[in-house]
Amino acid sequence: MKGNVLEAVIGAAVLVIAAMFLYFAYITKDEDISDGYILVARFEDVGGLSVGSDIKLNGIKVGVIKNLAIDENYQARVELLLKNEIKIPDDSSASVTTDGLMGNKFIALSAGFSEQKFNEGDEIESTRSSLNLEKLIDKFLLSLSPQPKKE
Repeated sequence: MKGNVLEAVIGAAVLVIAAMFLYFAYITKDEDISDGYILVARFEDVGGLSVGSDIKLNGIKVGVIKNLAIDENYQARVELLLKNEIKIPDDSSASVTTDGLMGNKFIALSAGFSEQKFNEGDEIESTRSSLNLEKLIDKFLLSLSPQPKKE
């Protein structure tokens, strides 16, 4: 009989902990951003970004990526959907970055100091592409390899 009571208490504790995890997941879920205004940014490399990836300003999610395409100059054209209440100065910059070494890619906005704000459809001119670790390693290894001698 003692074993049954202990099993029941442990089972109840597991259920309470599971309910707490579900509640925490519910209150911390990302809000759906479906209404806002569009800005455009062009990058040389957006490796790892996809439609729906976050856009953050000072670490806070302010939008999502609405569309990715290749433009006529073979650059990545990214449409950023930002919340209506977030007005970005028109001298701001955008960069593709990562949450830690192996984390998710997102676009980080750095707010400028201009009094003028971006309007619907404007383009962010100052952008920085994703740092590609594989390309850096390749360049490093090539620099270490012996170069053929010219005669």
